Amino acid sequence: MTRPQSDTIIVIGAGAAGLMAARELARAGRRVTIVEAQHRCGGRIHTLAEASFGYSAAAGAEFVHGEASVTHGLLREAGLALRPVEGWRWTVHDGQFLLQESWDVDQAALQDALRQLTDDLPIAEFLRRHFAGAQYDRLRHSVQRMVESYDAAEPERASTFALREEWMGGGQSRQAGRIVSGYGALIDFLVAECRKHGVALHLGCPVGGIEADDRGVRVRCENGDHHAGDAVIVTVPIPLLTSIAMPAPERDRISAAADIGFGNVIKILLRFERRWWLEPRKDLADLMFLLSEARIPVWWTQYPTDRPVLTGWFAGPKTAAMADLDADDLVDIGLASLAGIFDREPEQLSQMLTAAYAINWARDPFARGAYSYATPGTRAAQSRLSEADGRPIHFSGEALYRGAEMGTVEAALASGLETARSILQTGDRGD
Repeated sequence: MTRPQSDTIIVIGAGAAGLMAARELARAGRRVTIVEAQHRCGGRIHTLAEASFGYSAAAGAEFVHGEASVTHGLLREAGLALRPVEGWRWTVHDGQFLLQESWDVDQAALQDALRQLTDDLPIAEFLRRHFAGAQYDRLRHSVQRMVESYDAAEPERASTFALREEWMGGGQSRQAGRIVSGYGALIDFLVAECRKHGVALHLGCPVGGIEADDRGVRVRCENGDHHAGDAVIVTVPIPLLTSIAMPAPERDRISAAADIGFGNVIKILLRFERRWWLEPRKDLADLMFLLSEARIPVWWTQYPTDRPVLTGWFAGPKTAAMADLDADDLVDIGLASLAGIFDREPEQLSQMLTAAYAINWARDPFARGAYSYATPGTRAAQSRLSEADGRPIHFSGEALYRGAEMGTVEAALASGLETARSILQTGDRGD
């Protein structure tokens, strides 16, 4: 099938992938329109008002992980600084605070078993096969907690091959960091770049359907707006793909997305009058991460700054038990969790609270979760979704990134860039 060059392109979604694709296409001289369901850009990058927390606090993505070459290149372009993550990780067990330098035990045995694995399988099944004995109880617990908390994944679905690449492939060799002015500043830079190159940006326009024929594509928004072009890039989160009416070939491709995992995160930000957690424990002055068995099990500080903010994190399938709770309920649970960890009264912590924010990303209608993870069937699903087969409808986003940093902002940026370049190359060849 021979198609004309795609001169007019519609991008659905103004998150990292959509903005990156739009900028690349617009810089190449294409006419680009972005339609975004929300009344803001960024998607699962969501920066809170600085007045609330005293800095650009992140309700969504916060850390830069791994090598992140595309992200680091954008930061240099934008003149944005990255601060490495510093400080110590502590674990609380039975009321005891312990420094923890590694997230698992029996690491040598685990890595040896991972190296010898020849067929992919869910990590829970891998653990049952290789570490079923009682002597491995702590190892299984550590691995499952890591998979659920860090990858937001279900152990019964998460790919062992993908986790092996993440843990042992060297992709995490660069120290994690935070953008000093927050991820929102990177989104602002991309939006400004898009506008500079003539991209039309329409906010508050959820897409209801896409049509495609020999004349091109037509995108129908739920508010009645219509946009026509030669091609469309769909960058919405995986759970939203089935909510957009599409032609039969795209519906067939989308069915493959069932083999891509998509996890959830509950995030709670609490700002206090002072860093009260240092009062009984001066040795926590350089605390970064705190792991516990509390209901909100993971907490971190803004170290090395002295901001009196604690961020709570609860991820993975167990968040479903909190599906019906509102933000106030989540804040109360966060305070109760901290009170239990530090042997305080929740009311005492509440009295020191000056700002609070909580979000269950599964309840966000334009996200329905936090980020993707790989299952044993994910690589094949990504290939199916990424192959446009000469049609003008393309899919992009962090869930389609085939590197070790799947599920990150880097994955979204890299996927958007790859999709845009693929369209430009195809158009230039006249394929």
